[in-house]
Amino acid sequence: MKKKIFTFIITGFLTLAFLGCGGNDKKEVRFADAGWDSNKVHNAVAGFIIENAFGYTWSEVPGSTPILHEAIKSGEIDVHMEEWTDNIPSYYPDLKAGLFQELGTNFDDNRQGIYVPKYVIETMAPDLKSVKDLPKYKELFKDSENPEKGRIYGAIPGWEIDNIMYKKYEAYGLNKDFVYFRPGSDAALSAAFTAAYEKKEPIVGYYWEPTWLLGKYDFVLLEDEPYDAEKYFEGKTACPSVKVTIGASNKFKEKAPEIAAFLSKYHTSSKLTSEALAHMQETGDNYNATAKWLLKNNDNLIDQWLDADKAAAVRKALN
Repeated sequence: MKKKIFTFIITGFLTLAFLGCGGNDKKEVRFADAGWDSNKVHNAVAGFIIENAFGYTWSEVPGSTPILHEAIKSGEIDVHMEEWTDNIPSYYPDLKAGLFQELGTNFDDNRQGIYVPKYVIETMAPDLKSVKDLPKYKELFKDSENPEKGRIYGAIPGWEIDNIMYKKYEAYGLNKDFVYFRPGSDAALSAAFTAAYEKKEPIVGYYWEPTWLLGKYDFVLLEDEPYDAEKYFEGKTACPSVKVTIGASNKFKEKAPEIAAFLSKYHTSSKLTSEALAHMQETGDNYNATAKWLLKNNDNLIDQWLDADKAAAVRKALN
């Protein structure tokens, strides 16, 4: 009896081991999930396509930016749809050393800086064009707690860009006429901009794209001095557009060459991403539903990314 039980246990163990090994070889793509909405939307778009056009399953592995980049290098993750290159100090040295592969550029037209609603310029401050014009309009952007000065909304405490924006505030002499007001979170900042926009009140402050807020509302990025890498961290120039790439492990092309070829053609824009995020905010759709919405409303992308038979399979799944 003991022998039979032992044989049963060993057989079961070997079966599980076999299934486990098979699981490692199964047709699955593991995407990096860095936590922000645009990354999740792009994962869902690519995931929908690889599932319906290539017959693969997909999953997401959560983590911070540096940890996920290391996971791409080690092969624990297959694909990162949003490698924010300038935010990863080792990105280009690692790429040059051949520690991972860059499949292509997702988007590179993202912007950040000091924004105002378009209606402010159209109806209240027609000569407001640049950050350096703001002292002329301190009365327009009056601070409720210190009415002798205007209010500029800063970036989120703890973000590197907050240090840069504060240095700009000082370097341009805005501290003489404005209070630099730090919101407690990105949710608090978006709430302030939303409340002002809905009431058509004046507001000025830091924001960035792609975001749902700039996809939903019409804001204008104030002009600044041309970007200069040496002066940027002193706050004395405009912010650069960051190249956001699609990174992959060195094993990925061998594992799924057709999908690697598709992702090398995957190119969107900050504007398109913001529109998808705005759709998600307005409708309450989840990431997967938003991915389908994006593909249905930008059908031309399907042909740009895929061969005719694969494109047909995606459209069939969408409909």
